[in-house]
Amino acid sequence: MILFCLPYAGGSEVIYYKWRRYLNSYINLYPIELKGRGKRIDEGFYESIEEAVDDIFNNVKDEVLNSDYAIYGHSMGGLLAYELYYKIGKMKVRKPSHMFFSGYGAPSIKRKKENIHNLPDCEFIKKVFELGGTPEELINNKELLQVFLPIIRNDFKILENYTYKERENKIECDISILNGKQDNISLEEILAWKNHVCRGFKVYNFEGNHFFINNNVKNITNIINKCLSEETSIVKRKL
Repeated sequence: MILFCLPYAGGSEVIYYKWRRYLNSYINLYPIELKGRGKRIDEGFYESIEEAVDDIFNNVKDEVLNSDYAIYGHSMGGLLAYELYYKIGKMKVRKPSHMFFSGYGAPSIKRKKENIHNLPDCEFIKKVFELGGTPEELINNKELLQVFLPIIRNDFKILENYTYKERENKIECDISILNGKQDNISLEEILAWKNHVCRGFKVYNFEGNHFFINNNVKNITNIINKCLSEETSIVKRKL
C-alpha cells in the first residue's frame, strides 16, 4: 500500500519524513515534492492548481497502475488531493483506496475572495500568519523566510485563483477528515465533505491549530494505520 502525501502552502516533502517510524511496515510512504522547493527548487512555480495537479499525476501515474494506494493532503495539499482524485478518474487509472483530507474545508464551500498574494512582503506575511497559513517558526526566522516567501506567495496565488467545479460523480472510496480543534475551519466546512463522497465518512479532531499535523504525528499515523489496515483486509477478502 502506497501513501502519497501532499504538503501545505510553503511546505515540502520533508514535513512527512518523521511519519516513517510510525507507519505500519506494509505502508510505503511517498511524500510528493512540488515544484519550486526542496529538490525541485530550480523548477519554475505552478501557474494554477490545475498545472500542479497535472504535474503531481505525472509523478505518481506509474506507481498507481499496479498498487493499492491512499492519498493524504494537508491544507493546500487537501485541495490538491481532491483535484488529483478527479484527474486520476479522468485518466482512467486505478483509484485510491482511501483519501485523507487534513486541515481543509470542503472545496464546495464558498470562500471569501482575497488576493493577499499581491500584498507587499510585510503585509503579506502578517496576513498569512493571521490566517494560520504558515508555521510560526518560519515567520520568526528572517533568513529562512526570505527563501520561502516566494514559494508561499505563489502557493497562495494559485489557491486564490482556484475556481471550484461541481462534479456529478462523487468520491468512491472512504474518506477521513482531520481537523485541529483550534483551527478557524468551521463545522459547516468540515461536514460539507460528506456531500463529496458516496462511501464512508469520518471526522477526527486533534488538539492544535491549523498546524496540528506537526504535533500529532503518532495520533495521525495511528489513524492512517487503522484505516489502511481495514482497506487492505477488504481488498484481500475480494481476492
